[in-house]
Amino acid sequence: MGWLLLAVVIIVLDQLTKLWFDSNLLYGERWNLLPFFDFTLVYNTGAAFSFLADGAGWQRWFFTAIALVATVIITRMLWKHSRQTVLCSALACILGGALGNAIDRLIYGHVVDFLLFYWQDWYFPAFNIADVAITIGAILLLLDEILRWRRERQQRAQQ
Repeated sequence: MGWLLLAVVIIVLDQLTKLWFDSNLLYGERWNLLPFFDFTLVYNTGAAFSFLADGAGWQRWFFTAIALVATVIITRMLWKHSRQTVLCSALACILGGALGNAIDRLIYGHVVDFLLFYWQDWYFPAFNIADVAITIGAILLLLDEILRWRRERQQRAQQ
């Protein structure tokens, strides 16, 4: 299935970039690229925005379980709706990102983050390719819903 291939490409890209940054930067090190963007190396034991990062370790298994449940649900949806391009693109991005971060949690006990945006004293939490894919997937899900809503509205207007 082509949609699963997209998810695999995201996982491979995510894991290769994490491995590269983990091998070439020291923890907490920053390489400045732009006045608002650095490469860095940080580890996140939680989820988005370090949610539950201060847990005693149980969150590793909790977030891994969520990723595995999401994998089953998303795979079923990809199979059922395989001809819906925007929806399946969204689901494949979310699947690839969720599994990319789940791999980190299983192997290292944390997620490797290396992209850091900031402005003066304000910092957006560091993130990675998996997080980018999940965000793109969420945006595509919203777009798919808007397009579906517009199609239904047009069909009702034509009746």
